[in-house]
Amino acid sequence: MNSAYIGKLMELAEKDPDIIHLLADSGTGYDEMFKRNFPNQMYNFGIGEENMVAAAAGMASVGKKPFVFTAGAFLAYRSMEFIRDDVCFQNLNVKIIGMGSGLSWSSLGPTHHTTEDISVLRAIPNLMILSPATPRQVAACVQTAYEYDGPVYIKIGMNHEKEYFKDGYVHDVKKSDCLRDGKNIAVFVTGSILDEAMKACEMLEQNGISVKLINVTTIKPFNENEVLDIVKQIQKIAVIEEHNIYGGLASIISETIAYNGLNARVIPIGLNDTFAGGYGTHAMVRKVNQLDSISIYQRLKEACKE
Repeated sequence: MNSAYIGKLMELAEKDPDIIHLLADSGTGYDEMFKRNFPNQMYNFGIGEENMVAAAAGMASVGKKPFVFTAGAFLAYRSMEFIRDDVCFQNLNVKIIGMGSGLSWSSLGPTHHTTEDISVLRAIPNLMILSPATPRQVAACVQTAYEYDGPVYIKIGMNHEKEYFKDGYVHDVKKSDCLRDGKNIAVFVTGSILDEAMKACEMLEQNGISVKLINVTTIKPFNENEVLDIVKQIQKIAVIEEHNIYGGLASIISETIAYNGLNARVIPIGLNDTFAGGYGTHAMVRKVNQLDSISIYQRLKEACKE
């Protein structure tokens, strides 16, 4: 997803000299490529995430279009006050890209995991939150952020996520993507864990369970009507996210159902008010925390029996 982000940003920067790429000691080979092509449109702030966000706000106040890029945990948590006060309170045109969503930084443990960022940031006014699942969705979300005049937070994975969307995919803020149609259970998923969810749904279908799978990319503003339309047809709802179930997508969907007086059972599948355990590859840490496809399948299968 990092290459998709930089590739799209380079495409935009070639046409718009006001785009500025800001790093916090998080550069990769892709960023070096950006620097070679646009040496006057990139700044590395070192380990100074808060200063980077504050500088981005200053740049936006004079008409620049800063894209802030570093590990999501250091943006959503360490820099939260600056995102709130310097960017969102002023409603400035700053784009914040959190690299390594969920458990992506699997070998570095909970200090680097980004498993509460939706909970933390969705309470801040004026902030659009996007959660792409694949490289093409990342590029499309960067385009959305560029066209939107205001603060945007995009959380992206970093582990060669499988592509499920066609070339030329366009992100629609007002619409989620239905990837499977079914009638027994509706499964909502967000972010790079889509691949595990797809595999789990395939196993359910093989066992005669019809699954409707909806990929949610726009976390805020959230499209309540999509959920309400589905709940009127299917009363068993599962939510899969590589995130704490408190304050994340499961909470958003539960709130939507409750606030609108509908009746449905919501099965949250994520981290249950805990930090993730284990170290190793992304696949290993997902398995330890029961967020791999087999664990998700078993959870969904049990829910369908109840």
